[in-house]
Amino acid sequence: MTTSVDLAAAFGRFTEQWQPHTIARLNDYDVRIAKVAGEFAWHTHPETDEFFLVVDGTLTIQLRDGDVTLAPGQLYVVPKGVEHCPKADAECQILMVEPTATVNTGDLPPNELTAAPIIS
Repeated sequence: MTTSVDLAAAFGRFTEQWQPHTIARLNDYDVRIAKVAGEFAWHTHPETDEFFLVVDGTLTIQLRDGDVTLAPGQLYVVPKGVEHCPKADAECQILMVEPTATVNTGDLPPNELTAAPIIS
């Protein structure tokens, strides 16, 4: 890669919700962005932590022990194996850093929310 990534431009290239777009690779990790709105699904990632950074909007990460609400510029790492459910009352733009093989629905059986990351 010989050019920088413009986050605003990257977010401007798609409209779909809950569909991760890989915008960079770091060793065996993907840097992914997504637009999210509404509630996702309760799930875990038994093998990896999950990093969320809010770029725009407000994201609530529901946890069984209490919610974590993130504003732009704030991040939270869900520890591996912790059940969680992201939600956003209005559209929110997020950045995630995850191992390349990470499936967005974690340990759930494949369903309508399961998405293969798109390389942007």
